[in-house]
Amino acid sequence: MPLSVGAPRQLLRRLREVMAVQESAQARLDKVVVLIASNMVAEVCSLYLRRREGSLELFATEGLNPEAVHSTHLKQGEGLVGLIAEHGEPKQFADAQHHPAFSYRPETGEEVYHSFLGVPILRGGHTIGVLTVQNRTMRVYSDEEVEALQTTAMVLAETIASGGLAMTEEVAAEARRDLAARFAGVPISEGVALGHIVLHEPRIVVTRLIAEDIELERRRLAQAIEELTGMIDNMLERGDMARAGEHREVLEAFRMFAHDHGWRRRLDEALLTGLTAEAAVQRVRNDTRARMLRMPDPHIRDRLYDIDDLSNRLLRLLAGGIGTGAAGSLPQDAIVVARTMGPAELLDYDRQRLRALVLEEGGTQSHVAIVARALGIPAVTQVKGMLEAVEPGDAAILDADSGELHVRPTQEVVAAYSDKVRFRARRQAQYAALRTIPAVTLDNERLGLHINAGLLFDLPHLDQSGADGIGLFRTELQFMISSTFPRLEEQTRLYKAILDAAGDRPVVFRSLDVGGDKVLPYFRGSHEENPAIGWRAIRMALDRPALFRTQIRALLRAAHGRELRVMLPMIADISELKAARGLIDRELTILKRHGRPEPKKLMVGAMIEVPALLWQLDQVLPLADFASVGSNDLMQFLFAADRGNERVSERFDSLNPAALKALRQIVQAADRHGVPLNLCGEMAGKPLEAMAVIGLGYRSISMAPASVGPVKAMILSLDAGDLQERLDEWLESKNTSLREDLKRFATEKGVQI
Repeated sequence: MPLSVGAPRQLLRRLREVMAVQESAQARLDKVVVLIASNMVAEVCSLYLRRREGSLELFATEGLNPEAVHSTHLKQGEGLVGLIAEHGEPKQFADAQHHPAFSYRPETGEEVYHSFLGVPILRGGHTIGVLTVQNRTMRVYSDEEVEALQTTAMVLAETIASGGLAMTEEVAAEARRDLAARFAGVPISEGVALGHIVLHEPRIVVTRLIAEDIELERRRLAQAIEELTGMIDNMLERGDMARAGEHREVLEAFRMFAHDHGWRRRLDEALLTGLTAEAAVQRVRNDTRARMLRMPDPHIRDRLYDIDDLSNRLLRLLAGGIGTGAAGSLPQDAIVVARTMGPAELLDYDRQRLRALVLEEGGTQSHVAIVARALGIPAVTQVKGMLEAVEPGDAAILDADSGELHVRPTQEVVAAYSDKVRFRARRQAQYAALRTIPAVTLDNERLGLHINAGLLFDLPHLDQSGADGIGLFRTELQFMISSTFPRLEEQTRLYKAILDAAGDRPVVFRSLDVGGDKVLPYFRGSHEENPAIGWRAIRMALDRPALFRTQIRALLRAAHGRELRVMLPMIADISELKAARGLIDRELTILKRHGRPEPKKLMVGAMIEVPALLWQLDQVLPLADFASVGSNDLMQFLFAADRGNERVSERFDSLNPAALKALRQIVQAADRHGVPLNLCGEMAGKPLEAMAVIGLGYRSISMAPASVGPVKAMILSLDAGDLQERLDEWLESKNTSLREDLKRFATEKGVQI
């Protein structure tokens, strides 16, 4: 006899009552199977749960021999129960005993039952158990009965996940804990971290499963979907997302799923079974993931990320817009994992508790990567498939030297990495011992080693690293983490604090470099197809002179009585340098007119990062008090490879002879005009690349604080003149990269790289 209309909702209501009773997990499960059998007019209802070794154990039954509970075990794929677990989808048989997969277990006494219906208990698309009903007569179960059993299985899965059934939660956790996992990615900031997983975008654990008012739940879900689609549309229209590329493809996939009528219909059908809006989203997500996980096409399986992201965003909206992991209670050793992240979001985390960062997407030269290096935390990107395999609180080890993430590591792996951490600590102690030793090569060439910074908390790194000064202070970071445009007084206070902390050591302030992928939350830019080479940096400053002049005014006030160095980014033409200097001179004149104290000395520099400037060096350098090569942008523009796009960011090598010749051309021009020259960017912070730069003639470089020690150790063991002679030969070779030549040189000469 099929279920009557409304029977599934009645079953859920009674199920909620059973779950609310304070008694043992086994007692509640025993009542659950009795309740299901009664409501579905079934003579048997049984519950199987997966154990740590992968077998399915009979945990509770109504109708089978009670002695079989906790005694009957089925392997994955064994029997009809194992078949359902393997396929992750409901199956029914009118005459189960004659099915080829039927496995006879005499201890259960099930041989007298013919019809069989089983559904998987799914969590995150993975089967953690199977729920079955059986009858003596041969019959076909109705769609309503299948739906009711699926909904009940979903409620059980969520109850287990939320800890509502202590014993079954232990079973599910046991199985998961035994599954140590290893993932490979691309390092963006070296180091090793042992800690516990924190999700940047926390998953919502659904605890309210059964609806009190179905129409209310439908309205809640409709409103959340409307908010979600609006949010996605707005992101697609934003300047930083409106270009072609991976991030846009992800958002387009989100929009496709969000507007999909089939997805919305399945959500509504789940609601009509008596689930809350949150439970309906979880139910559809679990069912969809289970199907997609078992599809052979890898491109279809890749869409799992989109389903997860979309469902998580929708659940967060239903929960009232829960913030990122930074707003929660962080463990002392947080390893933050995310699909992608902006630099401002990373800065939200408590730096005393943040141990490492792991991303599924993003290039090694993206700005979040630069911030991770500035923070000195191990970080890895392009770790595919990680998010679906981790849970909050999982023990983890990140080896950002090799790009490996170990989740739920074995004791052997923990012991091996504990040794590696101790070795790194000894090596860091060796670098610390070099802190007060000048960076002088074996042939007596003195190098200036400077750090890159962007916020006040970076300043202790000056003393800790033994750097000679700050070669690049990224003023835009203050703007990026503020909710409103920083006022003149705020900027002045920050710049003064930076200069106070630096003391007699030089600080180079780069004027505001926003645009491209550095978006201010309160500044709405227009759509650009190629924002990295669009309206940004000095171009924005000259078009919006009030912003630029306010910053210059703050710098002039902060530096009274001291030396002030201002560097202008993204100069592409001599006219831009002249125009910017004109605005700076105007502010200096106003300062003098009002009798305000002025800097003891003002130096204005040009940042060389646009290739067009390579053919204007003899015109630009005489107008600059100093110059700095921005190697990150210069390389991406030279090779037409977006550094934030993982598909192309690794397609070129910065040690390509063409790139090195361009760098040599700059240093030769600076020598001709007697202009101090510095190189900042990722090349400066890697010992091998820094060695090449020194061989080209650079004597001042700027890097992340953590790189100063390794680079100084390299310099102290290097004969720069010897390397320069070799480089002159190699640059005329036909090789597409000098990396191997430089490595061989270092090995032969005993240079520490």
